[in-house]
Order: sequence, then structure tokens, then C-alpha cells
Amino acid sequence: MKIVFLDHAIVDPGDLSWETLQSLGTLHHYERSTREEALIRARDADVLIVDSFGVDRDFMTQCPNLKLIVIAATGFNHIDIHAAEELGIGVANVPSYAADTVAQHAFALLLTLTNSIGIYDRAVKDGEWQRAKDYTFIKAPIFLLAGKSIGIVGYGSIGRRIAAIAEGFGMTVNIYSRDPEAAIRSDVVSLSCPLTEDNRHMVNDAFISRMKDGAYLINTARGGLIDEDALARALRSGKLAGAGLDVMGSEPPAESPLLDIPNCCITPHIAFIAKEARQTIMDVIADNIRSWAEGGRLNRLDRGNIR
Repeated sequence: MKIVFLDHAIVDPGDLSWETLQSLGTLHHYERSTREEALIRARDADVLIVDSFGVDRDFMTQCPNLKLIVIAATGFNHIDIHAAEELGIGVANVPSYAADTVAQHAFALLLTLTNSIGIYDRAVKDGEWQRAKDYTFIKAPIFLLAGKSIGIVGYGSIGRRIAAIAEGFGMTVNIYSRDPEAAIRSDVVSLSCPLTEDNRHMVNDAFISRMKDGAYLINTARGGLIDEDALARALRSGKLAGAGLDVMGSEPPAESPLLDIPNCCITPHIAFIAKEARQTIMDVIADNIRSWAEGGRLNRLDRGNIR
């Protein structure tokens, strides 16, 4: 069995073990692949592993031996799953591997905003504390989370973990799928849902107009969920107090109206990259391949379980 991993640079920059995967067949792995390189590398592969590399119908038809695609992540919007099903190619992903680390990052973004961490760090390093007349000074407000509400859009494993942390802070949790209006009107709205054609740019002018004045928006899901122009207007006008984003509509973002807005905290899609989470990716990839080889359907995606 020939196994080809087309783009492992982010999943494993060099600190993980490949032993289990290597035991399953002949493994060829590459940090990155252009489409032209990928077609050559994958042409006679039985199993294809991809992180963010897109696989469409045309690509699949040029790989006549291909029987299984394993996504080294949870999201699957870059794979034509319907084409794969029609061609008899299985597709599996790695669900729930990053619930703890992504939820932790969601709150890291939120606390950076609510506690004005960057503002105070810069002030101290610029000498403002040293020049203060008292033992401390107030430069920006701090927003207390206890007693506030958080609306969670996407109540899967990550959403549930965010809810548990929020409750630990003394927040009221509103679940979008149960009560959309209560979730949207919360003090904090956190996105943890998959991106589909139905919810692309769901956070637009109309959505934001329904949000509470002075609310915070956190997105650790997919950048395409947000209309960045609409969010920029809301942040500049003061409609929203701040936004914490680990994902953008285009990655890396060549241009975005959000890049120069002080109350928008942006990190480069790193919520999942704790070593423990990435090792889980590698382990589950191997489990998925082993299951398929034995006739199983571990973590398989098809028309029956995706929209």
C-alpha cells in the first residue's frame, strides 16, 4: 500500500513521530506540494493524506489507484466529498482532536481583549508604570466576564469545551442552535462551527446589527464565516468592543480591512498547534487508514453525515 502525505509542514514541522504511519505501508511525505507536484506524487497512491491541500474531482480522476483520502484536520471544505463518493474513494477526517487547545485559544483571544493585555504590556515597556504617581494606573478598561453571557455558534466538541470554560468564569452560556436570538444578543459571541455554503459570511451587517452594543466576537472556526468589511465597520464605529480572530477569509491575508484596527486581535491560525494535538492528528490518521484496510469506516465522511 502506497501512502502519500502531500503537505505535512504544519502538522509536523519536525517534532512528531512517523513510526505508526510508516508501519502501514510505503510512506512518502512532503512538506508542501504544488498542484503539478501533487499530481506526480499522488498518481499511483492508494491512500492520500492532505492537510490544507485541495482535492477536486479532476485531481481524483488522475489518481486511478486512489481508494482513500485522509484529511489531517477536522474541516473538509477543501475536499470534493460528493465526487469522492461517486468515484468510490473514501474520505476520513480527524474530528475533535483540538477541542482543548482551540477552546483555550478562544479564551486567550477573549482575555487579551477584555483585560487590555497588549495595551498594558506596551505601556509598562514604554515606561508609563515607572512614571506613575501611584502603585498602578488605569489606561484602558477591564471587562469582567463573571455575570456576562456568551453565545456559542457551533456546539460540537470545541463549542462544548468553550462552554465549560465560560461557566468556570461565571458566564451564562447561550447555544445558537437552541436559541439563536439569545446567542446573538450575548456579551460575547464565539464561532466554532464548520464553514458551509449556507453559512458563508453569516456574520454580516444584519447579524452584527442584532448583536449587543459593545459585545465581543471570537472566531476560532473558519474565516469565511465573517464578512470582514462588515466587521471592520462595526469595530471602527464602536458597535462592537473588539474581535479576536485566529482565522481569516484569506490565509495568509494579503489584504484585509481588519489588519490595522487596534481592537481586533489576530493570530495566524495557530489555535490547533499544541504538540499534543498534532500528535493526535498523526495517531488518528493511522487509525483511519488501518480501519479502512480492515474494511471499517472510522471517521468516514459521506453524504449521510455531511450537509
